[in-house]
Amino acid sequence: MNWLILIIAGLFEVGFTTCLGMAKQSKGTTANLWYAGFFLSLTLSMVLLNKATQTLPLGTAYGVWTGVGAVGTALIGIILFKEPADFWRLFFIFTLIASIIGLKVVSPH
Repeated sequence: MNWLILIIAGLFEVGFTTCLGMAKQSKGTTANLWYAGFFLSLTLSMVLLNKATQTLPLGTAYGVWTGVGAVGTALIGIILFKEPADFWRLFFIFTLIASIIGLKVVSPH
């Protein structure tokens, strides 16, 4: 269950980075709403990360949390913000995903 909580925490990390990107492109009330989404996502991400680290090793949990966030943010950047999607960028995104899976496989149950 805490692995699921950890992945959700990583998805909220993607949420707060996406909100920052959207706020940067917005003005006025719209930007303020994106900043509110940033703070909400940041808070939920930290609360869920804290919950997951109560039973998962801290180093593993942090590695997975940042990995999910990095992969998700890179993919959002490619899809939403039209960032480059060249071979090497996609290759290293794949290696991050493989590393996250590897941490799950070798972690004590």
